Amino acid sequence: MKKACVFLADGFEEIEGLTVVDILRRAGVETQTVSVMGRKEIAGSHEIPVTADLLFEDLTEEDASSADLLVLPGGMPGTLNLKAHEGLTKLLREFDEKKKYIAAICAAPSILSELGMLKGRKACAYPSFEEALDCGEVLQVPVVTEGHITTGRGMGAAIPFALRLTELLCGAEKAEEVRKSIVYEV
Repeated sequence: MKKACVFLADGFEEIEGLTVVDILRRAGVETQTVSVMGRKEIAGSHEIPVTADLLFEDLTEEDASSADLLVLPGGMPGTLNLKAHEGLTKLLREFDEKKKYIAAICAAPSILSELGMLKGRKACAYPSFEEALDCGEVLQVPVVTEGHITTGRGMGAAIPFALRLTELLCGAEKAEEVRKSIVYEV
């Protein structure tokens, strides 16, 4: 079974984080929400309380190494809180070195950019973060996948972003099955 970790921090964009969790779980991907705040209760950017499945500190080395995908939702100050977590940035670097899937949406691609993971790649991000991306080419499309890195533009792209991650982990047929089941019209 494929596994994914979606990292949550105070101020994360609820739609971006929870849409990914919902769609991946519908596809049968074992998806854990992981708090980087030292507590399970997270306040989204719109003050919607969310309880994470586990704390980053409780993410075992086996859990982390067996994951197929790491996901960073955007939102403010959620993106800044994710970026400030040294354990998470270390894990992102390990995944990048192993060419394992990493995904970030909205403001969160800026984290990957600062870690040097977007160099020479096509990417997308929330419009006010595009100029700061250190990448090969910034695209104004909902989702971009190049190699093992997927970026999404913003909340309005949350469903296509999550469906792309489903396709990467489970194949196009499963992604299409989920798309139809949620009545998402393209």
